Amino acid sequence: MFQNVKSILFDLDGTLIDSMWMWKQIDIEFLGKYGIELPEGLQQEIEGMSFSETATYFKTRFNIPKTEEEMKDDWNEMAWDKYKHEVPLKPGVLPFLKWCKAKGITMGIGTSNSRALVDVVLEVLGVESYFSSIHTSCEVKKGKPSPDIYLLVAKDLNTPPENCLVFEDVVSGILAGKAAGMKTCAVFDKSCYDKEEKKKELADYYIESFEQLPLPEL
Repeated sequence: MFQNVKSILFDLDGTLIDSMWMWKQIDIEFLGKYGIELPEGLQQEIEGMSFSETATYFKTRFNIPKTEEEMKDDWNEMAWDKYKHEVPLKPGVLPFLKWCKAKGITMGIGTSNSRALVDVVLEVLGVESYFSSIHTSCEVKKGKPSPDIYLLVAKDLNTPPENCLVFEDVVSGILAGKAAGMKTCAVFDKSCYDKEEKKKELADYYIESFEQLPLPEL
């Protein structure tokens, strides 16, 4: 898995941290303010979209009487406390980050989340120093499954795509990594348990937990 790998790129929500449950609840509460019930399949439809793309989608589909920036501010505010107090690292993540650092493998994050929330959760969990590059999909032309975000992180790390390994929990993210010409490892997350077979089919590797990674001795 790690042969010829010089950089490892991670998604954030559902990959490094256990937070996907939270976003469905936020969607329920946000739409509820406007008397709208959460449509079935909404999470799948917005999967991989950047924060900005999601705001545009919500405004268009649900006719929300706010600007995209106002909606993003609302979501940040709703998520802020949960990210500070209720979102842990997934099992095995911290030992893996330490192993990568000891091996001289550079690490980066390419996420569809907002930068404000990314900074908060990484600081609270004490892992921000492990990542040499952090970018969000709002910084590129298209969100996942387009490869833009992972190509940006790889460029920032000065690593050719063929020497990158991407860890992702959703189909759109795996497709983004593959489209970028990178090796991919699918990570189990209970929020998308019905997509596990598809993830296994698409990715080069699959893990249920970072605890099961075959880490060579340092």
